[in-house]
Amino acid sequence: MTSAKRVHVIGIGGSAMAPLAGMLRESGYTVTGSDSGVYPPASTLLEKLGIPFFDLFDAAHLAEAPDLVVVGNIIARGNPELEEVLDRKIPYRSLPEMLEEVFLPGRHSIVVSGTHGKTTTTAMLAWIFETAGRKPNFLVGGVAENFSKSYGLGGGEEFILEGDEYETAIWDRGPKFFHYHPDDLIITSLEYDHADIYADFAAYELAFQRLVNLVPRKGRLVTWGDTEASGPALRRAAGKALCKVETFGFSPENDWVATEVVPHRDGMKFSVSHGGQPFGEFVLAATGRHNVLNALAAMAVAHGRGISAATIGEALSTFRSVKRRMDVKGEVGGVLVVDDFAHHPTAVRVTIEAARGRWPGRRLWAILEPRSNSMRRKIFEETLPQSLALADRVVLGGVFRAQQLGDEDRMKPEAVAESVRALGKDARVLDSSAEIAEFVAGEAATGDVVLVMSNGSFDGLCEKLVKQLESSAAVPSEARRG
Repeated sequence: MTSAKRVHVIGIGGSAMAPLAGMLRESGYTVTGSDSGVYPPASTLLEKLGIPFFDLFDAAHLAEAPDLVVVGNIIARGNPELEEVLDRKIPYRSLPEMLEEVFLPGRHSIVVSGTHGKTTTTAMLAWIFETAGRKPNFLVGGVAENFSKSYGLGGGEEFILEGDEYETAIWDRGPKFFHYHPDDLIITSLEYDHADIYADFAAYELAFQRLVNLVPRKGRLVTWGDTEASGPALRRAAGKALCKVETFGFSPENDWVATEVVPHRDGMKFSVSHGGQPFGEFVLAATGRHNVLNALAAMAVAHGRGISAATIGEALSTFRSVKRRMDVKGEVGGVLVVDDFAHHPTAVRVTIEAARGRWPGRRLWAILEPRSNSMRRKIFEETLPQSLALADRVVLGGVFRAQQLGDEDRMKPEAVAESVRALGKDARVLDSSAEIAEFVAGEAATGDVVLVMSNGSFDGLCEKLVKQLESSAAVPSEARRG
């Protein structure tokens, strides 16, 4: 790999692949790429860095063979560029292998894993280390607002990584995080996810146990210690550790404990004790108790790396989160439109709770697209209604790419909506983003908060809704009533 000069990235439009291309370019490689379509923020980043890319896959892109090809984990056999790589035996690697071979050697690896909160926690850690003047290297699975990008190559001792449990590549079905060699490992939570990859929760949990077993004896494992849904699984994972283990949470038996947690402006205020001793009082510029937990995890690792409570506090108070986490898209006629990445029943619940805390007393709409590989399946039909029913009104979109799943596996949105109605809340299913935008714009009233949740674009619903609200506001109220 050290001799490679020209690298071609197949699947360069991916949320992690475009940042990897940027990291390679900034490290002196000549980089090209291709995808079936490249859109912002990936296209914006690539254009800014002068990385040429193609909006389709074609074997001709490899006519002059690069020194190395990076293959995205969604690229499958039949892709013309992958077939060309295999036919001509052009050297290839996955994204995790590139990190393992090029960027992690010689660095202290800090890996943030878990079902929920890892993107925000990774961005938070990167900002703490930046505030401390540690010039961190980092890779986040989203745009870290403090840096206005998903990665940084500061040149410091640490490399801070979001540890994704999804599979690595077509030739490596193991999770990506096995390649990241953690010195410090955070596990934020453990609940069943990625049903397309893991047959059941036992298989999912086993991947994290194996990850814990890779932490060296001199390393550190930081896990959520409260006795909630993730508790037993996290304790089993911690049992595999041969390193120091620290816990965080709201319960007093944890090593890191947050108390006196209250909403504060557009964030949270709380006190922290460590090992039974006061550590400090903090203001976090992010909403929700779940983000307090994220801050505790980041705090534990940062403190272990010698960063003071005062510096941690400065960073948390200026933290600007990650794009698509409670991201206000606009307010029209007193109706606030908010975009969020939530795509698991637990994430939906804590996001709705955070919205309640941030905008108390306002009627709350929860609009959800069943899009992730787990959410599209039946496995969450029983637990999702309880989360959605925390809102005042609920709208479900149609299942994304529903034709890919058989009736016996596919979630039925109407069944979820019926369960929400049984819990006393209005709920309905509308198939298209255009239908949802028209319906909500016609029903929403001044003071409402419309929370749109999806791990994808939801076919531009937020933008469509803002435009529809603007159109409705431009029509005299008498005409609308008539």
